[in-house]
Amino acid sequence: MVLKKTRPGKSVPISAAAPPESPEAHGADLDRYDIAILHELQRDARLSNTELATRIGISAAPTWRRVKWLEDQGFITGYRAEIDRRKIGLGVLAFVRIDADRNTAASTRELEDKIRRIPEVIACHYISGSGTFELQVMATDLDAFSKFSLEVLLNLPHVKDLHTSFSLGEVKAGAALPLTHLGGPAVVPGRRRVRPAL
Repeated sequence: MVLKKTRPGKSVPISAAAPPESPEAHGADLDRYDIAILHELQRDARLSNTELATRIGISAAPTWRRVKWLEDQGFITGYRAEIDRRKIGLGVLAFVRIDADRNTAASTRELEDKIRRIPEVIACHYISGSGTFELQVMATDLDAFSKFSLEVLLNLPHVKDLHTSFSLGEVKAGAALPLTHLGGPAVVPGRRRVRPAL
């Protein structure tokens, strides 16, 4: 959740920081202020409501209501800390393509359910072309990944084969979602960030 600083050492959620007021009328579509809020919160989800309001150019109360509306409508699905995986000992990032021995609806749902329960799998996509699923898997080292593959991945239901590639270095990770198609700010390589005119 978004935090609002009240005094040194204490924080409260935005939802607790603003007084209850009647929600202002809001259409079904995002407007420029909504887009600006999404842009700023993707950059720093710990912004106080006051600081967020200052950045987007409207007062605190309507800013809080807009954030609440974006949460209620499912545009904002949560807030989380980004952790450096190497700092906590996860030195291996692997991309694993799973080939299933059958692709019926029931077998696919069973495999999906099992994959969702594995904490080492940080992302999973149902893919076109060869293979059934593409996984992103984290492990401490190659020995740990090898053991994980043999004991966990190959024992998943309906798995026929695994094809693995390893990341040799991250060029870009944990990036914010692009908002330019909604009229959000664009970044031109080699130039400063362009902010929307509000």
